[in-house]
Amino acid sequence: MSELLLFCFMKAKSVILAVLFIIQGVNLKISAQTAPVNSVIAVPNEVVFADQVITLDRADLRERMDRELIAFTYTHSTSTLMIKRANKFFPQIEPILKRMGVPDDLKYLMVIESNLDPQAQSSAGAAGLWQFTQATGRAYGLEVNANIDERFNTVKATEAACRFLKEAYEKYGDWMTVAASYNGGQQGMDRRIEAQHQTDALNMWLVDETSRYMFRLLAVKMMFEDPSKFGFRFKREDLYPYIPIKEQIKITEPVDDLVAFAEKHNISYADLKRANLWLRESKLNNKSHRTYYIDIPDVNAQYYDPSQTKVHSQAWVK
Repeated sequence: MSELLLFCFMKAKSVILAVLFIIQGVNLKISAQTAPVNSVIAVPNEVVFADQVITLDRADLRERMDRELIAFTYTHSTSTLMIKRANKFFPQIEPILKRMGVPDDLKYLMVIESNLDPQAQSSAGAAGLWQFTQATGRAYGLEVNANIDERFNTVKATEAACRFLKEAYEKYGDWMTVAASYNGGQQGMDRRIEAQHQTDALNMWLVDETSRYMFRLLAVKMMFEDPSKFGFRFKREDLYPYIPIKEQIKITEPVDDLVAFAEKHNISYADLKRANLWLRESKLNNKSHRTYYIDIPDVNAQYYDPSQTKVHSQAWVK
């Protein structure tokens, strides 16, 4: 009896191993089919960022750049979602940067901060597209509490980011150092400048996260300017459209029931929340009678024809 059981066990083991071998072969085949068309992205001799020419002729600079180019090439899901979402958010963000006098390239900082997920929250407590912590958000003019969190307000958070970036540029005069300070804080950057006798963050010894941050910024710009080099191909209908608002409602009093408020304006509570992520509860306290503007989305525009999606950058669909 024991010999029969042993025979059956060995037979079953052989079948299982054979099945696993087949599955592994299929996975390898799938991986090969989904690998980028160009498996190696060459490190350029130089990169232009915010009108600043960054020369990559030093060994450490080239290796740091190469690491981030490889990372964006092979993180398929993240890189794909970034570009799909950018079609929705860049048309909203770019005019604000221009209005506030911040170089357009700084929008890529927002990309690497949140992967363009407007509801992103980090384990460190940063939130929104620009990933402000509560303290930094408040320091740059955002209201942050349990009822209202303007870190999730696309316009106000972008304006706050612009204030930070302009302040940092006045101090450092270099956009790469500004970017490093956005990741590591201005106080931290000030200490390193004093301790290391350097003014350019590219020449400083920084913690790995901040050191990589600057090159992620350069690499993501390269990817957005020509996704095909990284092996990504998009069609018009792949991109996410911006859903326009129908109107803005000025609010100066408390709103005790946002569900009823939404119904009054012929939209669902879910529609209201998606368009106003900064409303964190089902009511708006507003005991101080501040002025708020609640966006009412065009719900009909949500039922869009993907083949008619407006493409923000032709480089994404070429």
